[in-house]
Amino acid sequence: MDGAADFAGVSAGGGISGSICLGHRLCGDPPADLSGRVHLLPCVVKHDGPCPVSQYFKPRPTGAASDGLRVEEAFFRGRKLQGASIPLPDGYSGFILSKEGRPGEEEEGGSSSNLWVSRGQFKNLTYWNHDSLPSLDDPLHRCFHWFSVADALHKPIRAVDVASSSSVFPKKT
Repeated sequence: MDGAADFAGVSAGGGISGSICLGHRLCGDPPADLSGRVHLLPCVVKHDGPCPVSQYFKPRPTGAASDGLRVEEAFFRGRKLQGASIPLPDGYSGFILSKEGRPGEEEEGGSSSNLWVSRGQFKNLTYWNHDSLPSLDDPLHRCFHWFSVADALHKPIRAVDVASSSSVFPKKT
């Protein structure tokens, strides 16, 4: 992806605006490909910043499968985790964003506007459970079903679709 997406949201008490830069033509370096290195853990880590994760968190395949998913195993703070890598739906990408202020640019009220820059992009992620094997019934898998619902809701309606539905639902007189 090469480009920036602008967004703006205004509330009664003020406003927020900024830009999301997903590509390198406008933002500098291209985002790193983090496919296979993004993990969704069943916990909260109260740290924001770099750390030597690969020294301590070492997932490995188990050779087992659950619901057709290849199960991986890892330990985090002494707790056994079982997970599975899943691809994002076709046409979707994940992004790791960092917030940066735009130098020298200020909005009304003296606050600086925000620039969100993509530092990484991914096409799959590994999610982890600590009490159960990964399953197609897990919430993450179930939420992916909403992508097809959203696509259907936002798909343009063609004249052919209107005509075919008109014949199915006759007019009431």
